[in-house]
Amino acid sequence: MDLKTLPNLLTILRICFAFLLLAILLYGWELLPTSIHPSWVNYFACLLFCIASITDFFDGFIARNFQVTSVFGEIFDPLADKLLILSALIGLLVLGRANAWAVFLILGREFFITGLRVVAAAKGLKVAASNLGKYKTGLQITAIAFLLMDYSFAPHTLWLAVLITLYSGYDYTKAYTKTR
Repeated sequence: MDLKTLPNLLTILRICFAFLLLAILLYGWELLPTSIHPSWVNYFACLLFCIASITDFFDGFIARNFQVTSVFGEIFDPLADKLLILSALIGLLVLGRANAWAVFLILGREFFITGLRVVAAAKGLKVAASNLGKYKTGLQITAIAFLLMDYSFAPHTLWLAVLITLYSGYDYTKAYTKTR
């Protein structure tokens, strides 16, 4: 394996993990032998989600620090992140662990900012992501991990993630309007 292709392989792996995560959340209890406690589905789903989330850090770290960025990575890395968050939130919504409004607000912000990035790119503009976006991602990952583990305080963490998500969307939109 070549170091140049490693970030893209990690991105593709994250996309595969997103599909696997949703399958585990939707069908994990049916696939388990009756001798295994159902909470193991929570543990496995959380572990898979955390591993997938870590690949996001490493593909970006490798791409930036070894100057092996690619057009594929620039386009598919953020899409892989969104697919992972989308699969987790849909699964949690179906399980009744996530509030529909919270899921809608998070995903709505993600689609809006993706559209804004496409418009900016079409105009030849580059709007840099702020550190707030990294905090948003970290808080979303934390909230989803807590929800996957079915912790009682997890819904509160999700709403905190919603607030930071919306604020970071506002911040990104403000930065975009200044570049036009």
